[in-house]
Amino acid sequence: MKSKSRLFILIIASVLILAWIIPCIIFQNSRPQLKWDWSKIDTKKVTFPKDFLWGTATAAHQVEGNNTNNQWYLWESTIDANGKPMIAGGQRAGLACDHWRRYPQDIRIMQDFGLNSYRFSVEWSRIEPQEGVFDTLAIRHYQDVCDSLIAAGIIPMVTLHHFTNPIWFEKKGAFEKKENIADFVRFTEVIYLALKDRVSLWCTINEPAVYVVAGYFQGANPPGKKDTKLAAIVLRNILEAHVQAYWKIKSLPGGEQAKVGLVKNMTQADPYNKWNPGDWIFANLIEGVFNGTTLNFLKTGKYRFVMPTMAKLIEENPKAVGSMDFIGLNYYSHYNYKFSFNLDKAFQAHLLPDEIKTDMDYASYPEGFYRAIKTVSEFGVPIYITENGIADAKDDRRELFINQYLYVVSKAIADGYNIKGYYYWSLMDNFEWSLGYDMKFGLFGIDMPTQTRYLKKGAQRYRDIIIESRK
Repeated sequence: MKSKSRLFILIIASVLILAWIIPCIIFQNSRPQLKWDWSKIDTKKVTFPKDFLWGTATAAHQVEGNNTNNQWYLWESTIDANGKPMIAGGQRAGLACDHWRRYPQDIRIMQDFGLNSYRFSVEWSRIEPQEGVFDTLAIRHYQDVCDSLIAAGIIPMVTLHHFTNPIWFEKKGAFEKKENIADFVRFTEVIYLALKDRVSLWCTINEPAVYVVAGYFQGANPPGKKDTKLAAIVLRNILEAHVQAYWKIKSLPGGEQAKVGLVKNMTQADPYNKWNPGDWIFANLIEGVFNGTTLNFLKTGKYRFVMPTMAKLIEENPKAVGSMDFIGLNYYSHYNYKFSFNLDKAFQAHLLPDEIKTDMDYASYPEGFYRAIKTVSEFGVPIYITENGIADAKDDRRELFINQYLYVVSKAIADGYNIKGYYYWSLMDNFEWSLGYDMKFGLFGIDMPTQTRYLKKGAQRYRDIIIESRK
């Protein structure tokens, strides 16, 4: 009897072990976690096409200064229930980098650096300060910016929506209401017609999922809500706004020649412990909602946002299919998740022991960049790396970051991925949304009292790569 009992226990134990291991093996095979031995990689051996676009990127509210008519301006004076400012240290964008007035100087430093493209956003609240009222001087400003870029040999790439809404639009419910999409499409038409002879590269929406997660899931950005069902609705509507804006541009004069795309942030949700099924299940849930929902909608026209017990929204729009001439890829890192029945703990991301931390709450993970390129390549359209950079106040990791991440771009191109350009985030240190001015992403630092720009030592490697690629 004892031998039978031992055999029974052994069988049960074996079944439990297999039930633990097999799912993990299946998960690992379905979503491989890349890890390269960088000690064996020569990151200096990189090659790029002669017509490659070397750029940098900014967003209007973060750099222009004195944008006082959007929801972020109001948010900067908001405090939470505990009396704590919503922006780190109670900081405000204020004058920011004074890029609205100093853009000629900033274009000169781009030109001297060797850049041949610049991605920037147009500030909707300046262009349409009141509903249906358009400011011709603001429109003329952006025409002048484009003219100055072109004269300097720099190709403009324009982003129509980079997180900010006019106050009047926010008061209407912004993208919480489907009927408000028409306002964004109207704005799109006005600015496209104003810039179409100067701009051929158009980004409709910057990082739809980030806008939704931060504003409607975490509550860290305006409007500061934590409502998963509303998050599902807003993501649907902002993706619909992209689709409608795309087809509106295509219907206008010159629209067929314009290249229009959406900018997708890819932050992979990975398990902290690849041998823990719970970590895998939770990471896959997050990955499916905040990456899969957007990607699947654009591929198939089917919108599916499902978080068990929290939200479920399933719809379809066939016009989403084919609504991109290119895809803009923003990539910084991944997040590692540990399963917990406490959702606040479960949604906390963790660094792996061997990862190099940036000043943000994530690590440098260049292998994930390759994974992201592979993922978005499935659309079969050209890829522009519309953002990639590191927050590094000490400037002691930027050169390593540039070497590794641009090695990834070079390798991806050599492997056949259709990457047309790379835009480092950002041109200069600026207002990093809820984190204020604490995060230093810039190629150039700024002495704020004097607005003096200075090139960072770690950024010089990017300039060297550009020069070497043209030989």
